[in-house]
Amino acid sequence: METRLKSSATIPTTEAQRYMVQLCKHFGHKVPATFEGQEGRITFEMGEAAMRASPETLMIISQAADPEGLGRLEQVMASHLKRFAFREPDLAVDWRRGA
Repeated sequence: METRLKSSATIPTTEAQRYMVQLCKHFGHKVPATFEGQEGRITFEMGEAAMRASPETLMIISQAADPEGLGRLEQVMASHLKRFAFREPDLAVDWRRGA
């Protein structure tokens, strides 16, 4: 069984649902991406990002096979989220590594 490295970020925002759908639709043109209800999932070559939207937060859980892939996945998700959340300049994505 393949070992997966994980990280997560819980981002305070009242626009979590909208951002999750935007991320899935944006990446869905290039890689497998799905969303239904409050949950979304994007599968990249370097790993996978699962999202859950609530009224006040967007949680992202990233998984990859190696530290480089996880770092790249974190960077890609955070940079695109910040681009979509340009109306929230203080939006911060703080990744926490671990199981």
